[in-house]
Amino acid sequence: MVIDFSQPTPVEISEERQLSASRREMVLNMGPQHPSTHGVLRVLLTLDGEVITSCDPNIGYLHRGVEKLGESHRYSQFVPWTDRTDYVAAPSNNLGYVLAVEKLCGIEAPERAQYWRIIMGELARIASHLVWLGTHALDIGALSISLYCFRERELILDIFEKFCGARLTTNMMEIGGFSRPIPPELPEMVRTFCKVFPGGQRDYELILSENPIWLSRTRGIGVIEPEVAISYGLTGACLRGSGINYDVRKAQPYLLYDRLDFEVPLGSHGDVFDRYLVRMEEMRQAIKIIEQCIDQVPTDGDLMLHGSPYTIPPHDTVLTTAEDMQRHFIWVIKGFSPPKGEVYSAIEHSKGELGHYIVSDGSPMPYRMRLRTPDFVNLQSLPYMAQGAMLADVVAMIGTIDIVLGSVDR
Repeated sequence: MVIDFSQPTPVEISEERQLSASRREMVLNMGPQHPSTHGVLRVLLTLDGEVITSCDPNIGYLHRGVEKLGESHRYSQFVPWTDRTDYVAAPSNNLGYVLAVEKLCGIEAPERAQYWRIIMGELARIASHLVWLGTHALDIGALSISLYCFRERELILDIFEKFCGARLTTNMMEIGGFSRPIPPELPEMVRTFCKVFPGGQRDYELILSENPIWLSRTRGIGVIEPEVAISYGLTGACLRGSGINYDVRKAQPYLLYDRLDFEVPLGSHGDVFDRYLVRMEEMRQAIKIIEQCIDQVPTDGDLMLHGSPYTIPPHDTVLTTAEDMQRHFIWVIKGFSPPKGEVYSAIEHSKGELGHYIVSDGSPMPYRMRLRTPDFVNLQSLPYMAQGAMLADVVAMIGTIDIVLGSVDR
C-alpha cells in the first residue's frame, strides 16, 4: 500500500475533543520554590493564555505556631520569637510586643529609652524597605539596585551590632526599657548614617524612577482602588498608596511620636509605582524622625524603669539586701505575673499595622497570644490585583505587597 503524502487527509474532531472555554485554561503552580515568591509562598494561577483568570495564594509552608509558643513561654522569654516573624525588621517586632506587655502591666519606659526605641524602630523601617526595594527590583529584572540597597543596609546592621551584638535577629527591646547602656559611639554612628543615606537613596532613584522599563512594569499594574483597600483591611504602603491617610503613629500615637514632625506620604493611583513612591518617601521621613530624636534625646538618665516588679534590674545594679537578691532571683527564674486582663496594642510597622493581642490570667505566661501581622492581611489583595492581569506581572504584584513569609505564616 502506497500512501500519498502530497494530499492531506482531512481529520474530523469529535465534539467531545473540541476545546471549550474551560479546557482553554491552564492551572499553573507558581512556587513555593519560585525565587520571586520569596521562598515558601505557593500561588495557584489559572491562566487563559497569559491572562490570569483566578489567583489563589497558598500559605502555611513556614508555619511554626509562634502564637502558641507565646502562650507556653514567660513574657520576657517571647521577645526572641518576635525576631523570627518578620526577620528583616526584628526591632519593630520586638517593640510591638514589648509595648503590648507594658500596656498590660500599666508601666512606661523612661523618656530616654523611648527616644532610642524610636531611633531603632525607624532604622529597622529603612532596613526593611531596603530589602523590599532590592528584591522587588530584582524580581522585575533590575539586578544592580539590590547591590546598592544592601550597601546602605549594612550601615544600619552595623549600628544594631554595636548596640546589641546582633545584626538580624536582634532581641533588642526589653520590657521597661533597656538594661544595656548606650555605647558612646552609637549617637555618632546614627548621625553619620543620616548624612550618608540620602546620597545612596538618590542613586536608587536615578536608576529606577525614570527608567522606561521600570515604569512600564509598575505604572498601571496592580491597581487597588481606595474603597477596595479599605474593604480588604490593608495598612501601610498598600493602603497609603491608594490615597488613604492612615498611619498608626499619627492616628494612635505611641512612644513620643506626637512630639515629632513628620509627614505621611500618599499615592494617587494605587498602583505598583505609587506604592514604590510611598515607601521611598517613608525612608526620607524616617531619616527626619531619627535626626529629631538624636537632637532631643537626653544624654544621661535612666534607660530602664526602676522599682517595678515587671522589670529586670539594670546590669550594673548592686544587689545589697536579701530582699533585692530574692526579687532578682524570682524575676530571672520565674518571671513576673502581670495583672489579669486583656490588651491590644498596635504600632506602625514597615509593612503596616502590627498588633499584639494578649490575654492574661495572672500567671507568668500569657493565657492567649495573637499577632495581627500586616503582610498576612495585605496578601489577601493579591487575587484582586491579579484578576485579568498578565502572568509576567505577578512578580511585580507580589513584590509590591512586601511580604515576609515568617510573618505571614507565623
